[in-house]
Amino acid sequence: MNHLKTSIQTKENVRRRNFIFKLFLLICLEFIYESENFLSPVFSNYPILKNIGRALIFLLSSNLIISLGRFAALRFYLKKTKDEKVQPNFVIGIDRISWILNVIVLLISLMLAFGIRPLEFLTSITIVAAAIAVLTKDYITNIANGLIIMFSDQLEIGDKIQIGKNTGFIRDITLINLVLKNETGETIIVPNSMVLASEIVNFSRNNSHQMIFDFEIDNMTGMQISEIETKLSQKLKDFSDLVYIKGAQLNVLERKSGVSLIRFQFPIKTGEKETETKIRKTINQAIINLSHHD
Repeated sequence: MNHLKTSIQTKENVRRRNFIFKLFLLICLEFIYESENFLSPVFSNYPILKNIGRALIFLLSSNLIISLGRFAALRFYLKKTKDEKVQPNFVIGIDRISWILNVIVLLISLMLAFGIRPLEFLTSITIVAAAIAVLTKDYITNIANGLIIMFSDQLEIGDKIQIGKNTGFIRDITLINLVLKNETGETIIVPNSMVLASEIVNFSRNNSHQMIFDFEIDNMTGMQISEIETKLSQKLKDFSDLVYIKGAQLNVLERKSGVSLIRFQFPIKTGEKETETKIRKTINQAIINLSHHD
């Protein structure tokens, strides 16, 4: 079974146990709040406690309904999707939607706890709500775009992409932005609205993409171009299952008076960061060794 799918199912089992606990808690609250018991006089004398009880029941019942919807959506997705095609994006998207709904439920619960009727409250602040909507337009757009990205199969966590001048691996997709990490370890934050509005190159969607190394070599070393190419290509043999060794090529980009600018490139089958980092270190070390060539 796919490791990602197993991980998702393990986390869902924990959520199901939490669901049962919350259901039991809801039943207890319903019994205390609705039935005639020793707490009934307390609720009658202190309306604030009655409001808090009503708010807690609404909060728990709404949370359970949201959780049920989440379980059903994920179960359907995992059942219908082949193991190798399971994407973390879908799970993130479902989690983000659940989070938004739970925040809305929490706000309504707070209103109920203070004796405020949500419907009347919303109609009384229509003008204010319209002003808030205008001010938060960009945030709402980013959230909508973020959800589109999450449920899209064009981008997923782990993909190596290029947006404008920024290249890196997708590390997270939030409701507001896309988080990239480049090869030097720097974190790049790209707004979701910019992601959908920009041209994106997804290297991980190709069967291969090029790894490129540009370096200078002293003309006085006396090394032949073919010799340099052979030395570097030999280092790729340890990664023969990941690299198209026959596609490796070395070219002279520029000749100067004392040095020559060389480019060594080869196609790689995977876009995973750990794999690329390991290969990159190996080739960079080989290039450094060339400078010590007698």
